[in-house]
Amino acid sequence: MSSKRDQIADQLEFLRDIGVDSLDIQVRGNSGDATRIPAVQVPAPVPEISTEVMKPSSNPDLQSIRDEIGDCQRCKLAPTRTNIVFGSGNPRAELLFVGEAPGADEDEQGLPFVGRAGQLLTKIIESIEIKREDVYICNVLKCRPPNNRPPEPDEVSACNPFLRKQLAMIKPKVVCCLGTFAAHTVLQSTVPISKLRGKFYDIDGIRIIATFHPSYLLRSPDKKREVWDDMKQIRAELQRLRT
Repeated sequence: MSSKRDQIADQLEFLRDIGVDSLDIQVRGNSGDATRIPAVQVPAPVPEISTEVMKPSSNPDLQSIRDEIGDCQRCKLAPTRTNIVFGSGNPRAELLFVGEAPGADEDEQGLPFVGRAGQLLTKIIESIEIKREDVYICNVLKCRPPNNRPPEPDEVSACNPFLRKQLAMIKPKVVCCLGTFAAHTVLQSTVPISKLRGKFYDIDGIRIIATFHPSYLLRSPDKKREVWDDMKQIRAELQRLRT
């Protein structure tokens, strides 16, 4: 488990990456004026994700969905996978992230977002002062497509009912779709993600927002600023929904 200092360092690193080079802080004093200070430079390496934090949920309700999936043979991905990647995190999360499909690291460990994209997702989550263990993370597909190819319609058809059951069971206040495929699947839309992102949609009483996938940000770091804008919207919406 990373220390509080490491978590703060990760947040500052992500903010610096997207061009946020100063922070406003409120100094408690007689004047009450805000003091503007530069963001701390953090040359620390990207930390590993604690697998203790990422253990699949033991919630009995979610376990019933996992049991229903079983040793799934519903589509052609079954012979090529190593592990089914069901999901992990807080089974009562207010915020849930949906990605596309497991990658090689996820397939090996049976956990979502544990590779480089997952490390970046952790920074993104912590940038709005939420702990990764307090959210729930899953994918549309529960098995890795060979060579990380895009999911195919029969695979989505086989997996989508389980994603819907996860959403219905957890009942998050906000769902964040990571990337084009997750956004199109959850929102049932073909609109480009560049046009979908930046606004909320309502489905079955849940607020849905889409943003770029962390793996896309690794290739296009200039888009981190837009993800930061989306995350600030998520933070504000969660605050609104709590009142």
